[in-house]
Amino acid sequence: MVHLQASEVQQLLHNKFVVILGDSVQRAVYKDLVLLLQKDCLLTTNQLKAKGEETFEKDKLVDGGQMGPMHNGIQYREVRQFCDDHHLVRFYFLTRVYSSYLEAVLQELQSSEHGLPDVIIMNSCLWDLSRYGPDSWQSYLKNLESLFGLLGQVLPESCLLVWNTAMPVGEQITAGFLPPEHQPGDDSLRVQVIEANFYSSTEAKKHGFDVLDLHFHFRHAEQHLQRDGVHWNQRAHRHLSQLLLAHVADAWGVELPQRDSVGACIPAGLARAGRGRGVQRRRQAGRAPRAFPPSRCGPLLPSPLLPLPQPPRLPLPPQPHPFPFHPVMPQFLFCPQDTNFASDEPFQSDQISNYFHSDVPSPIQTGFSSEDDFMIDPQPPVPPGPVPYLHRAPMLHRGFPRYVPRGPYGSWGRRPRSSRRRAHSYPQPRPQ
Repeated sequence: MVHLQASEVQQLLHNKFVVILGDSVQRAVYKDLVLLLQKDCLLTTNQLKAKGEETFEKDKLVDGGQMGPMHNGIQYREVRQFCDDHHLVRFYFLTRVYSSYLEAVLQELQSSEHGLPDVIIMNSCLWDLSRYGPDSWQSYLKNLESLFGLLGQVLPESCLLVWNTAMPVGEQITAGFLPPEHQPGDDSLRVQVIEANFYSSTEAKKHGFDVLDLHFHFRHAEQHLQRDGVHWNQRAHRHLSQLLLAHVADAWGVELPQRDSVGACIPAGLARAGRGRGVQRRRQAGRAPRAFPPSRCGPLLPSPLLPLPQPPRLPLPPQPHPFPFHPVMPQFLFCPQDTNFASDEPFQSDQISNYFHSDVPSPIQTGFSSEDDFMIDPQPPVPPGPVPYLHRAPMLHRGFPRYVPRGPYGSWGRRPRSSRRRAHSYPQPRPQ
């Protein structure tokens, strides 16, 4: 999987309205996306721990958070928004998958001057299963039906909804929002999360919505879990962002840049394992590359263009003697540390893990040797001269046939499937 740089993410989401709904894990998804829209660096530990702060990387707190009482109750609210000339990203904190508050959020989005979002990324699970009494499981199943039924009525065909399955939790969970009955050593929540993911993904697919199975992708990456057993470190969230962006690009029919090497945030062990298994995205014969979706707001500045695929790598000179592999930690760019931010759960940094699972797994899963650090693949000399660019014709994507994923074992590179949701005959234009 190619890791997109900040400039490429800016182009993919050019003039797009993205809404993220969920708990503190989804808040970290929002933060990493906001950061990646501006610079190529990772979140800091303090930024991951922060809760309800007035500003984060040029965003602003719209409602809740430090504007009101800070607590870990089910009535906690936090609304954040990042907006620049060509991007709008908003986050709503949820403690339940379906409630009167969620209905109010959807009504607010319908009446917004920006119109309904282009992309909605959503998950709610842990709070639903642990904070609503002995009948929480049955309530969760019922609320899932109500949620996707309402979303199917409210959202237009042009809106891409991606349901994130809940990520794995640790064997010992000490997060502050959990009630006392979920003590360390109680693995009942781990089992409930797996069952909840099955029912939620089934319900989402039944209504024609996309599902990104994060539990599958991170099932072997628990070394990236924070010590509270619920939250994940900055490298995990950067990989999560890239999975989301690749899914969005594939749903829109956008061809991502073709690069031979992975980015600095991908573990070398995963890259070698992926290449060894021959997992690649195949281009259909005769299928022309698609352009990025066009912008929908008034007069805009020219969009940045993606470079053409790089020329083939030159072979490296042979080594005179075999030598053992010793990975080297690259110089990651970390943003300045934030201070004086409260957290809703105890957070401690954990040891960096060995690798991530590939975004396109093969039908047969095999084990891989692990390394303790990350490294960047060797880079050949860059040929002199300017980098060529290709200007592609714009493509209208509103009303584009919906992409319905086949699950974690499905291969990419196919045309998006026809949607079971009925598109509007005359899509309403976005207000200028």
